[in-house]
Amino acid sequence: MSDHPNAIQQSTLTDGGWKKKTAIFLSSQTISLFGSMLVQYAIIWYVTLSEQSGAVLTISTLAGFLPQIVISLFAGVWADRYPRKLLIIGADVLTALSTLALAIAFLLGYRELWLIFLVSAIRSVGAGIQTPAVSALLPQIAPTEKLMKVNSINGTIHPLIMIVSPILSGAMLSLSRLEIIFFVDVVTAALAVILLLTLQVPPLPRLVTQTQGYLDDLKAGLSYIRQTQQIRTLFLFFAFVFFLVAPIAFLSPLLVARSFGEEVWKLTANEITFFVGSILGGIIMTAWGGSPNRFRTLGLTCLVWAVLFAGLGLAQDFTVYLVVMTLSGIPMPFFSATSMTLLQEIVPSELQGRVFGVQQLIMSSIMPLGMLVFGPAADYLSIEALLVISGTLMALPSLWLYFKRHPIPAQPDLAPAD
Repeated sequence: MSDHPNAIQQSTLTDGGWKKKTAIFLSSQTISLFGSMLVQYAIIWYVTLSEQSGAVLTISTLAGFLPQIVISLFAGVWADRYPRKLLIIGADVLTALSTLALAIAFLLGYRELWLIFLVSAIRSVGAGIQTPAVSALLPQIAPTEKLMKVNSINGTIHPLIMIVSPILSGAMLSLSRLEIIFFVDVVTAALAVILLLTLQVPPLPRLVTQTQGYLDDLKAGLSYIRQTQQIRTLFLFFAFVFFLVAPIAFLSPLLVARSFGEEVWKLTANEITFFVGSILGGIIMTAWGGSPNRFRTLGLTCLVWAVLFAGLGLAQDFTVYLVVMTLSGIPMPFFSATSMTLLQEIVPSELQGRVFGVQQLIMSSIMPLGMLVFGPAADYLSIEALLVISGTLMALPSLWLYFKRHPIPAQPDLAPAD
């Protein structure tokens, strides 16, 4: 409809301008993510090597993801109330300043663990603020029909960074001091902010006519999700899938160590092959552009995942295992690009921050809940058996979503309840 907020937003995008804006935005996010991943791996390895304590590593992990879960709902509302570009810049500045403070403390010889945990928590808050704002900003600068290609390109960049950053972080950690990596993150954050400052983003109508309070906005967003059948279906599907993904996400290194040997190169190959597959999948997805029926694409993608995850559990040879792990990475961009594009297409612009905030909450919390089940189970069952079980169970919601025959309009006439 012509008065739909997404239609109004899209009418302001010109064919000549959106490509430059998208390139600037993706470049800034790539630079920012690269610096963040360098620091994340450096902190994990520093804590692991210096303390060699599972309890300390658990605290470090909790500090890195719990604040992001807590801030998700707040961040979603902020992304709909305030300029998203400024929120992203603010999150980058917050993480950069906290990392700078940590680097200075290390230079002065102050290396207390509590300070590392505190900075990890602050960085997690920054990531929680940034994620829904980034997802909701893309439709403001790219036409609807180009969102799948843009999200696919982004889905290719991320696994590439996930391959390069641990290698470079490890090399830097072995050749120089930890605080040097912290300073690199400060520099990359500064470059990302400078790029974003040059980006012109059209304002949302909601930012001009804002009259409700914070809780009213939050309730309106939750009400919209509850009343919109397509969003409910998608989020229920996300919850099932991310619960069942927990064994492959967290337990595959333990599987390799138990079944194929504890050599470092084997553990490294286990991680890298998945991301190599993801890069290949991103290239394929960018060239293809995806099916117009997003539900069917997601259902088929996760059905392929279900078969491959079960295949990992059945693999008896390490070479076969690595081949299947590489294939398991290929569907990843299909899943991420399709799910993000679907939400960007059907959710009104002024509600996207809250919807992506809830999505982030689901994705951040469900996998750890899955580990509460699969982690202890790994002490009684083989991880191979758990992968076969989770793969088999994942086929059920995948088939359910595949046969959902709702039309997926590009711009449905949906609005939140008053």
